[in-house]
Amino acid sequence: QVQLLESGGGLVQAGGSLRLTCAASGRTFSIYRMGWFRQAPGKEREFVAELTWSNGITNYADSVKGRFTISRDTAVNMVYLQMNSLKPEDTAVYYCSASRLGSGLIWNDWGQGTQVTVSS
Repeated sequence: QVQLLESGGGLVQAGGSLRLTCAASGRTFSIYRMGWFRQAPGKEREFVAELTWSNGITNYADSVKGRFTISRDTAVNMVYLQMNSLKPEDTAVYYCSASRLGSGLIWNDWGQGTQVTVSS
């Protein structure tokens, strides 16, 4: 199992920036992909961004392309989500997730989430 702890959420005005951090611990050697998801009130959890742990290849939801950047530091098992040009519709609880080797498309482990609120 991989334990995940998010931080960096908060309140920001529209157009502003935030950087989320996810610290991974436990069986980190088993990580294949790391991703960020979000869930707004009354909505289903949705995919935001992901990267392949070994080579850093990234993938983004259309709604955040060009505004958000996912990155990693494998030396300290950290994943980041830099969020720029934030919009009120980005308001949500943001979750970090890990997909382990051999799990295919399944996201195995989840953090507790961090709240991001964007005011208009």
